[in-house]
Amino acid sequence: MTTSRRRFLESAAANAAAIAMMPAAALAAIPRDRAPSESSEDWDLSWAGKLRGKQVVVFDCTEPESGNGVWRAGVWKKQYVDVLKAAPGDLLPVIVLRHTAIILAMQQSFWDKYDIGTAKKVTDPMTDQPTKKNPALDSLRSQMNSGAIALACNLAFQQCVDLIATNDKVGKDEARKRAVAYLIPGVILQPSGVFAVTHAQTSGANYIKAS
Repeated sequence: MTTSRRRFLESAAANAAAIAMMPAAALAAIPRDRAPSESSEDWDLSWAGKLRGKQVVVFDCTEPESGNGVWRAGVWKKQYVDVLKAAPGDLLPVIVLRHTAIILAMQQSFWDKYDIGTAKKVTDPMTDQPTKKNPALDSLRSQMNSGAIALACNLAFQQCVDLIATNDKVGKDEARKRAVAYLIPGVILQPSGVFAVTHAQTSGANYIKAS
């Protein structure tokens, strides 16, 4: 287990234990993080209402790989159209980016500034060679433009916030503000990736472990 992963798990466990011991009144007073658009005081869960009446699959992406988890969502949709003659508008991929795959939710400017490709040893999906580019960027944008829903884990997102805080030497609030600005437009932060996956399933989506 890597040091960063160990710190993440220890932090998550400590936070969960602390929250469990808090009284209801104290919990109610905790401000909740907003979605990237900052259009609501609460988590943006409006996406779940779009799952009704569709053939929906939630693609659970946990590792960056070469962006494989993201492009598999596109392959699924194309094959349903080609083989089953399904109408594209009836097919809805929900792509959840969590754990170390959170970096796929970030714009190329974030990858460039913090040399993410090198640090995470990301490879190009076509050449299998090291790359400094976000290998899922074009596919994710294209799929979202065609109606796909992209969700990101807020717990994993904290790794991006910490990276900015450390490298830019800024406070946590400023680091989070900068991290949110680096998110690919249209990606929706959720309390956690597990929350996003299970909420998609209870809202009617079938589950695929995509990476």
